[in-house]
Amino acid sequence: MPAATESVAVGMPVEVGDIPRELKKLNAEDSGRTRASLINLAVYSEAPDSLGKNTAIISEITEDHACRAIVIAAAPTAKESRVEAWISAHCHVSRAGSKQVCSEQLSFSIEGERCGLLPNIVFAQLDSDLPLYLWWQEEFRAPMDPQLWAWVDRVIYDSQTWRDFDEQMQLVETAQQEARQRIVLCDLNWIRLVQLRLAVAQFFDHRAAHHHLEEIKTVAIEHAPGFRSTALLLVGWLAAQLGWERDRGNRRSLGFRRKREEDDDWQITISLREKEGEPVNSCEMKTDKAGFKIVHKPGADLLGVSFGRIEGRHMDQVLPAGKNAPVALVQEELRRGGPHNVYLRAVAQVRDLL
Repeated sequence: MPAATESVAVGMPVEVGDIPRELKKLNAEDSGRTRASLINLAVYSEAPDSLGKNTAIISEITEDHACRAIVIAAAPTAKESRVEAWISAHCHVSRAGSKQVCSEQLSFSIEGERCGLLPNIVFAQLDSDLPLYLWWQEEFRAPMDPQLWAWVDRVIYDSQTWRDFDEQMQLVETAQQEARQRIVLCDLNWIRLVQLRLAVAQFFDHRAAHHHLEEIKTVAIEHAPGFRSTALLLVGWLAAQLGWERDRGNRRSLGFRRKREEDDDWQITISLREKEGEPVNSCEMKTDKAGFKIVHKPGADLLGVSFGRIEGRHMDQVLPAGKNAPVALVQEELRRGGPHNVYLRAVAQVRDLL
């Protein structure tokens, strides 16, 4: 079998049919190591250098999340058709410090027509009946293979890189239908907002602050270039959770309204502004009497939070900020679980703008 440029990083080359036997030999080499696996994590990419990069990512992920990793580098347009495979293990000292806990990694390079064997390759290597998480690093393409999606429990993707959100979302929903709604949709673009959403929510933890929610008149969000969709998901979350309805909108400004006990509707104006920095640099909400602001300074791991009366006393604090690195986003998703129904409601509010 010809050596691949990433072979040093991804492990020992093996024949696909010999993988089970070679894994047993690998696990028997050191009695001081314990094999562990809570999920199957498959990673699919078509980037030329993805095998080595994703191996490094898996090494970090397995420090906290034991799994069997199936890393796939595909080249569907290659003229030659072939499959190469490697096996390795990521071992980390347990918290007790007595043994190494190891997660297996199976790596595949698939080219040409052999890419059609993807479902067979993945399913043949699954660890027992553990759930399958599929991290899809490319845009989805029709037709969606029902044989593949029928086995997936959670699909991880990043809508921030999508060129046409609605088209991609329709394909993901097709996969859900093929799996009879069993697949949970896990958008890393949504995970980017976890700490920011928690910071917004804490403003209104106390019952005495609840009335401000009904009095919000403006929301100003500043986001980095390329992260408008992240800012829009934040808008969608606010609208879904607070019962706002779309009123009007354009590329720079959005209008929402909220039904009140009075006869007239309450108008809320949303403005988006682009500036270099973090995915979402700041979010500021104002009522006639109070202001609430969150700032994520570039490169900082904390959020600056300020709230108080207009032209009056303000209180300041700092809260944790999320990280934008792929490893951190996926680890956050693996810690959370759940069906992500709030995400789906947020998407529904701004889908035509994403």
